[in-house]
Amino acid sequence: MSHLDIKKVKLSVDKNIGNRVKVRANRGRHKIDVTEGVICETYPSIFLIEVDNELDESTQKISFSYTDVLTKDVQMQLI
Repeated sequence: MSHLDIKKVKLSVDKNIGNRVKVRANRGRHKIDVTEGVICETYPSIFLIEVDNELDESTQKISFSYTDVLTKDVQMQLI
């Protein structure tokens, strides 16, 4: 995993700010979270996805790192 690979992932996420994505996150010990949200912000080492909470009509921001995407702990698909 090189610094260039991380930059490529960051550029790809930067291009899709505001787009809706489906996120599949491996949380360890056979726990997989699948959510849908909007890429709202990017930072040098993490990015945020805003997820709507259907139970109480609020929103929540979840952070992921670019290295999670490279190691395939987090998989994203544009909707």
